[in-house]
Amino acid sequence: MIIGVLTLEIHFPHARSLKDKRRVLHGFKERIKGRHNVAVSELDHQDKWQRTLLGVVTLNSQAAIVGDVLQRIVSDAGGLEEGVVVHHEIRYL
Repeated sequence: MIIGVLTLEIHFPHARSLKDKRRVLHGFKERIKGRHNVAVSELDHQDKWQRTLLGVVTLNSQAAIVGDVLQRIVSDAGGLEEGVVVHHEIRYL
């Protein structure tokens, strides 16, 4: 069993409040959960209105599938109009 962990640090330059950030973040999290069948959680910066650190986890018996899923999520995050991916990291367990 291969477990893949993706961390995404995202900056929301146009957010003016926590409500703005949470609106965008909620939509993004629901979209990637639905498209990729992964677990997603905000890991840090919950009280910052222009920044977040997300954790995404998936598992499969084949490493190539895990890697493909996580790369597609990175690509989806790169297309996020309201946010900019500052940093991402993929680890395998």
